[in-house]
Amino acid sequence: MKPLANDFVEIYRSPDPQNVYACTPAIWVLDSGRYIFTNDLIGPNAPAQPQFQQLNQLGSKMRCGQIYTSDDKGKTWQYRCARSFFHARPFAAGGHVYILGHCDNLVIYRSDDDGETWDEGHFLTEGELWHQSACNVWIEGGYVNLVMEIHYRLPEEVPGGWPVADMAPVVMRAKVDADLTKRESWTFSNRVRFRDMVNEDELDMHGIPFYHSKKHAKDFPAGTFLTEMPGWLETNIVRITDPAHYWYDESGKTFHLFMRAHTAGSGYCCMMKAVITEEDGKEVITVQPERNPSGRRVIFLPMPGGQMRFHILWDEETKLYWLLSTQATDTMRRRELLSDERYNIPCDERDRMQLSFSKNMVDWCFAGLVAKGDSEKQSRHYACMAIDGEDLVIVSRSGDKDTFSAHNTNLSTFHRVKDFRKLVY
Repeated sequence: MKPLANDFVEIYRSPDPQNVYACTPAIWVLDSGRYIFTNDLIGPNAPAQPQFQQLNQLGSKMRCGQIYTSDDKGKTWQYRCARSFFHARPFAAGGHVYILGHCDNLVIYRSDDDGETWDEGHFLTEGELWHQSACNVWIEGGYVNLVMEIHYRLPEEVPGGWPVADMAPVVMRAKVDADLTKRESWTFSNRVRFRDMVNEDELDMHGIPFYHSKKHAKDFPAGTFLTEMPGWLETNIVRITDPAHYWYDESGKTFHLFMRAHTAGSGYCCMMKAVITEEDGKEVITVQPERNPSGRRVIFLPMPGGQMRFHILWDEETKLYWLLSTQATDTMRRRELLSDERYNIPCDERDRMQLSFSKNMVDWCFAGLVAKGDSEKQSRHYACMAIDGEDLVIVSRSGDKDTFSAHNTNLSTFHRVKDFRKLVY
């Protein structure tokens, strides 16, 4: 199969690929036609932005986020500035452009001139530890809706592994014409972690998790991302728009959250819903499980590439959800038989970016292979997309022969899928 957009424009290349890695690519298309791109840099020699150090109560290194623009459809890119952010995404609302991410606490930046210049940023939280990736933003009915994730453990809870079981997807909602740099402009949902919703003993017969870390940790190299229990992360938000759908809410006050399922397996995502109600004249957002007609809770749902960070985009013209995800081809190969270029465990295959579409967020049709690296080490993953006319524009966390690993990559690349709607069948 010929990839749809294997050729790319290089937006950023690490000057030190063994020590500086390019992460979290994100893109937004403004009404003016300008593209806004952001990424962040991590690694032993990654630069840091110190302007918020005095406010950062948790003492973490201030991440270096970069901002670029393009006025020629992504052919060339202009570096604008660096700011302190991580796991961020740009979006436009109320005549302004914003970038929302975190430096442990949530931080937001604003531009009043289509991304030419940016303010020095504003914290929305204090004394907390947040997470996310460049997942989608749902703007509808005069509101901005998106998800960031907070993670925490209670004193009696035993820590262990990557804390994906301790992350809570928090829905954030604000009016588009509000000043989104102010905390009071946002309504935040409740906080429900994976470990609050899922009892691992209930997963018998599901094959989840694939490994159990306490038993198998000794069989894996140091640094392997196993966890004490499965978890969720990197949340997208959508609204079910079809009145014939079982999960449709005619009031428009229900959104569904789709998350990467960290289970050491593949082909599943995690799902919750967020319901908006009113109490004492104020909106209240409650994250809770969805249920099937049988009454059974739905936490895990089949999804191609649901084991890795994915991006969901609603297209009003086709009335379809589009999914950009990582294609897994060999998750059942024994860990000790993987090539040296494969990262981590078998489900962490990262070199194939795929595109799918769905009318209901449950049944997915394969639209095409978007891009593929020249080896298992040369990733095309953690991608973000936007619609520009008849095309999909995509930015990817990518690597070439100089990359450190399939996870710690050296490139941010731009791809274009032309006439993407013609892929529907």
